Amino acid sequence: MACKIHPTAVVSPGAQLGEDVEIGPYSIVADDVVIGDGTVLGPRVLVERWTTLGKRNRIFAGAVIGSESQDLKFRGERSYLVIGDDNIFREYVSINRATEPEGQTRIGSNNAILAYCHVAHDCILGSHITISNVTTLAGHCEIDDYAGLGGYVGVHQFVKIGTMAFVGGWSKVVKDVPPYMKVEGSPLRVYGLNSVGLERRSVPPESRRTLRKVYNYLYRSEHNVTQAVDRIRQEIELTPEVKTLLEFLGKSTRGITRNNGSGSGEQSDEISRPGQPRA
Repeated sequence: MACKIHPTAVVSPGAQLGEDVEIGPYSIVADDVVIGDGTVLGPRVLVERWTTLGKRNRIFAGAVIGSESQDLKFRGERSYLVIGDDNIFREYVSINRATEPEGQTRIGSNNAILAYCHVAHDCILGSHITISNVTTLAGHCEIDDYAGLGGYVGVHQFVKIGTMAFVGGWSKVVKDVPPYMKVEGSPLRVYGLNSVGLERRSVPPESRRTLRKVYNYLYRSEHNVTQAVDRIRQEIELTPEVKTLLEFLGKSTRGITRNNGSGSGEQSDEISRPGQPRA
């Protein structure tokens, strides 16, 4: 089907539009932009150079997609923003492309990023993620599939948030959040498993019980992370969910969110690696 482009919109001849694309009043599409079939741009949307949008995305009023990195090291080189299919970007969302030449900021499919959120340079987002209003991701953050972030959350650069984790509103996230965990606050605290998310994803009851044992070793024992992981590997069935969580812990470089011994606050705790002292 033919595209529907409002007379006041400005679309570069160097942009590639799929079928049935809609572009609203006063929107601007720059050179070297690719927009997939069925994608809808509302009024006053700006899609900057070297952005690729997949199919059936919906972008609401005032959003700025693919703008230059705000990293002070950025020197204007070509870099990219690559977005999948069936995403929703609500009003005034802003998403930056990568800092390094030929680098990418990447967003998967079926995500909902709500009004006034910001996704900075070099972030990698999976699919089926919900990010609520006015939440900000600093550069190089990674968020795995089915995670959820409440409103007004601030996420520090290089932080990773695992699959099916949930971050409550108004939180300050400066350490990695393991998969399946429910966290909130400033400083951030872990409040248990994201039971609602696990049920919604039809994780079997027996797998949820196993994750509860893992949670107890990590957060209700006197073990540090290295010790907890050792006991988990020795004593708990390595279900797919447990393997996912252990893999996440093994790759964490910032340390994970943990509650201190007084029951409040936060501490860094990384798994020991060759050449490192045990935590």
